[in-house]
Amino acid sequence: MVRDTTSNLHIRRRLLFIFFITFLIMVALVFRLGWVQFVMAGDLEQKAWEQWNRSIPTRSSRGNIYDRNGQLLAGSATVETIVAVPPQIEDPSFTARALAPVLEMNEERIYELITQKRAAVYIKRKVDEEVAKEVRLLNLPGITFTHETKRFYPNGSLLSQLLGFVGMDQGWAGLEIYYEDLLKGRDGQIVFPTDNLGREIPGVRRYIPPKEGMNLYLTIDETIQFIVERELSKAMIEYEPERVMALAANPKTGEILAVASKPDFDPNDYSKYNKEYWRLYPITDTFEPGSTFKLVTLCASIEENIYNENESFFCSGSVTIAGHTIRCWTSHKGGHGSINFLEAVLGSCNTAFIALGERLGPERMFEYIRAFGYGAKTGLDYPGEGTGLIFRPEQIGPLELATSSFGQGVSVTPLQQVMAVSAIANGGRLLRPYVIGEIRDVDGNVVEKRGPEMVRQVISEDTAKRATAIMEEVVNMGSGANAVIEGYRIAGKTGTAQKVGPGGVYMPDEFILSFIGFAPAEDPQILLYIAVDGAKRGPQWGSQVSAPLFRAIMKDVLSYLEIPPARPAGEEEVKLIEVPELKGKTVDEAGALLDNRGLLLKMVGKEGIIKEQTPKAGAQVPLHTSIIVYLDDLWDENNPEHVFTPDLKGMTVKEVGEVLSRLHLKMEPVGSGVVVKQEPEAGTNLRKGSPVKVHFSSPLQ
Repeated sequence: MVRDTTSNLHIRRRLLFIFFITFLIMVALVFRLGWVQFVMAGDLEQKAWEQWNRSIPTRSSRGNIYDRNGQLLAGSATVETIVAVPPQIEDPSFTARALAPVLEMNEERIYELITQKRAAVYIKRKVDEEVAKEVRLLNLPGITFTHETKRFYPNGSLLSQLLGFVGMDQGWAGLEIYYEDLLKGRDGQIVFPTDNLGREIPGVRRYIPPKEGMNLYLTIDETIQFIVERELSKAMIEYEPERVMALAANPKTGEILAVASKPDFDPNDYSKYNKEYWRLYPITDTFEPGSTFKLVTLCASIEENIYNENESFFCSGSVTIAGHTIRCWTSHKGGHGSINFLEAVLGSCNTAFIALGERLGPERMFEYIRAFGYGAKTGLDYPGEGTGLIFRPEQIGPLELATSSFGQGVSVTPLQQVMAVSAIANGGRLLRPYVIGEIRDVDGNVVEKRGPEMVRQVISEDTAKRATAIMEEVVNMGSGANAVIEGYRIAGKTGTAQKVGPGGVYMPDEFILSFIGFAPAEDPQILLYIAVDGAKRGPQWGSQVSAPLFRAIMKDVLSYLEIPPARPAGEEEVKLIEVPELKGKTVDEAGALLDNRGLLLKMVGKEGIIKEQTPKAGAQVPLHTSIIVYLDDLWDENNPEHVFTPDLKGMTVKEVGEVLSRLHLKMEPVGSGVVVKQEPEAGTNLRKGSPVKVHFSSPLQ
């Protein structure tokens, strides 16, 4: 009996153990089922989808870029891309052989692509319509198409450096890369199921549309941009500089209205151009500013009550600082002599500005330099903005203070210059520049709107008004006379900065010629900076090169903006200027005589003393008339019946006619515009009466 009881007890224990184990197994199974059903369902579904379905990406349409008036600057066109679905290709060798001549690709490369163990692979992207049509006619199994977008720029090189360009899938430069995330949108897909062999099951494709990118509306005005680039193109021909640049802004808001540098490139075919041409120099690069920087010293001196325009000053042509001789640009004639400080500003006297800098002292001087925004980025929404370079406090000695006071030894960007002078134009407020006015979605809804942003008050409104009045005098009576526009009040300042070469040594015959100014002075609407870097032809002064370039651009811009003149046209008599005697003088001496008269110097010949001039001395001519001077290297000293052909590049038909007539040569004109080519070349020795074939063309071609 005891044995039966014990046996039953063992049986019950075993049954309980088996039940417990079974229960645990059931719990585990239920848990696993729940885990698979609820936790792993998404992953398993995705794996199943990937196993039975294939997809081909469809690129989103990149957002457009417009100017402030809605003119298209960068857009996207729909194009087709050739795609292979390897599992569906019946004969890879035949397919590769058929596609190679149509796609202009290597047959082996195509074979390599279409035999990959992938659901889908690009063969050739963004092909022309005709190519896509030819591929369709081949009717090759496993070869299909998807839609993509290709970037295009309707204005070619216009604004190219600011816009940048797009590579195969993303922005590579300019605004295209800076605003990549906004412009690119989100890609879609073409989804289709396949059988166990990877073949598409027909009739059940699914299209997941892409999300379009945002549209950018710039502060740029396309018309102002065109005017600027037109004149820069002319300057490239006339002066043959390394580069020429310009930047226009609204000084009251900080909006960039136009910006350009040349040489430039066509973003529709960017790979054919030197990468240096991709850079937007007014924003990315730094230069010694020269005399345009004197405006900082002037404003600081006025603000600190140490500037008295009637105070006498004597300029001997040079000054010695810490054992170094610093020369004024008038040192060749013994300096400006006895002048007052207003005349010193009008004549851009270096030694006078050194004196003002010494009165300010290093601490106050550099406090104002930093306050005007130098030595720091402006915060413009553009990649690669330059910072510039100013002396650190521990570096500033008497010499550094002296050179900085007239714009030497410091490095700035043209954009920094523009924003600093904008502070003078707008009453003393340093603003943050911006180039994006609005961001809109594909339906035209405004997502973001930008406007003026003040950084700091740099100088008082009274100081700004006084500095503006002095800048007006610079244009009306000083070195900026060639920037005068009849009927308008123009405020500006010239700059001629010696370029720094390797090792920090100044190059004797290399200059950056600049002019910065705004109009109308009484109510500034536009501010314009011009710089000509490394001109190989023509005079080497900002007053003779950049000031006239400023005038040509500003005159057309004021007309385009319908800004009325302060004085109605024709209200005053035309001002006539007497032409001075230039024969027997050097080019430098002639330039100094013409500068303050508002006359332009046009050189014919490379070097030497002036032998002839047109018009003759004593003639009465209007403001901004070009005085042509003929240097003595044009005449053959050994043969009076022979002359050397001058360099005519950039001249008009009228100017060429005058020059060749003066040298007793005949003109054979071809085309119209300005000179782009001549036969024989400049410097050829010709008998008087010989013909010179001159080819004219538009500078924009």
